[in-house]
Amino acid sequence: MMNEFVYCRRLFYYEHVEGIFQDNADTLRGTALHLRVDAGRGSLPQPARPPEAAGAAPPAGEEEIIHSRSVQMGSERLGVVAKMDLVEASAARADLLSVLEVCPVDYKAGAPREGTDALELWDTDKMQLGLQALILRDNGYTCREGVVYYRATRQRVRLPITPALEAWIHECLADARRVMGGPIPAPLEQSPKCVRCSLAPVCLPDETRLLAAPGDSPEPAAGAPRRLVAPRDDTRPLYLNTQGCRAGVSGEVLQVRDKDRLLDEIRLRDVSHVALFGNIQLTTQAIQALCGQGIPITYFSTGGWFYGITRGHGLKNIFLRIEQFRLARDAPTCLAVARRLVQGKIRNHRTLLMRNHLDPPEAALAKLRQAAEDALAAASPGELLGIEGAAAALYFQHFAGMLKPAADPGREPAAATRPPPAFNFDFRGRNRRPPTDPVNALLSLAYSVLAKDCLLAALAVGFDPYAGFYHQPRFGRPALALDLMEEFRPLVAESTVLNCVNNRLLTAKDFVSAGEAVNLDAPGRKRFFLAYEQRMSAVITHPLFDYKVCYRRALELQARLLARFLTGEIPEYIPLTTR
Repeated sequence: MMNEFVYCRRLFYYEHVEGIFQDNADTLRGTALHLRVDAGRGSLPQPARPPEAAGAAPPAGEEEIIHSRSVQMGSERLGVVAKMDLVEASAARADLLSVLEVCPVDYKAGAPREGTDALELWDTDKMQLGLQALILRDNGYTCREGVVYYRATRQRVRLPITPALEAWIHECLADARRVMGGPIPAPLEQSPKCVRCSLAPVCLPDETRLLAAPGDSPEPAAGAPRRLVAPRDDTRPLYLNTQGCRAGVSGEVLQVRDKDRLLDEIRLRDVSHVALFGNIQLTTQAIQALCGQGIPITYFSTGGWFYGITRGHGLKNIFLRIEQFRLARDAPTCLAVARRLVQGKIRNHRTLLMRNHLDPPEAALAKLRQAAEDALAAASPGELLGIEGAAAALYFQHFAGMLKPAADPGREPAAATRPPPAFNFDFRGRNRRPPTDPVNALLSLAYSVLAKDCLLAALAVGFDPYAGFYHQPRFGRPALALDLMEEFRPLVAESTVLNCVNNRLLTAKDFVSAGEAVNLDAPGRKRFFLAYEQRMSAVITHPLFDYKVCYRRALELQARLLARFLTGEIPEYIPLTTR
């Protein structure tokens, strides 16, 4: 961690204080290169006793070099623990149980720094190696120098342990302890270090600096942030929807079975989270493996009601949650966040109508534009709630104009199995609990699955998903997840429903009714989940940062921007709105 502190104080804060770590190509390569040294036993003979206690010194030339790998030691004086790749110890032949002098050797994947006259160590390597030497000294060993072995150039570069080096190390240790008390250090400015940093998608250095700049709402410009965030994630959600199936684990593979029949095998490394719908069994071993790899498990009813979540120990960012709880009780902050959330939702509703309505209603579009402006000027939560309610009613009044449920002869059911005449895609207004028509059933399911993804995004950032700013606390309701969901309702949930209906991915025969309630059947849910995930993986150009991200990445990005606002790094939260 002191290596990271010298490299970037913000990176040190994320890894050491908040406990966040992510792999990239560099970290994985470093782990692979350390497999041999990490396999050592970690034993090191005791330091030699002083000459007056040990008797006569050993004869000259009677020494032997001992190599001890993976040696772990600590220093109470420094308050530091180190795991050393290799310690070379010179020992007397007469007494191999004690050593005369030691030299720590650290293995690095890269190359040394090229100085004016000779090869030099990087400052990060000086810190790490110097601390190892001081720890060895505090444990009674004689240590005059250390060595870094650079694998890229196969060179050993020595570091003398001087008083100046020791003073610099003590100064950095004191600075690091001050940083640990917060606040988080500012991001580096256009640093080349950020490009290869595994935590760049968490840190968001360029984005944070852009939004922290004074002035009006930022717009993409020539100095737009570098794309340090990958457009998509390599992992995908796993939806288990077949009633009665059971999922277990074998090694690093999740196995899904229906009784004794193997349905599918999925590598754990390819799974972002597991969603269980209805009567699905998950073995204890599978739950432990998923929690160990940080893969959350979400539970739904057969109809899509979101019950809860199981995950490992991931909520380590207590400082963000302290600020979240403090500001959730601050009325001006809650209103400031809520205004932006509602403004983003109304603007995206207006954009969706403009793009998809057969005959875009000019009067309604003008009213929605005005409602978005009014939301930013709302003087109280009650006034804001009224603005949102009126805008939502106006939007759903024209929602049917975006539906194009023409007859599809290829998938029209036979007369004997055709649903009742009222069982169609007519939309006459929003209803729920239960939804009484196919379109409302799709909307409710889409909102439920999106709420799950917003909850996972909040947890990934370090929030408590149950303490919100617009939605008030209520038992069992993830208020913050519902806050984050507002601007993404039209972008993801309602767009998925329009895609399913207008492109005939679902027809009337995919729905079942029970009393007044209407729900998708199992095959229909499977097609719906596929359409939903395709939408979440769709790549857009971010309107603020001008680089490409998928909606799932954008959702996490918005959660991180909200965290930046709560911790005071940026002056306001800006919602994601498309054009």
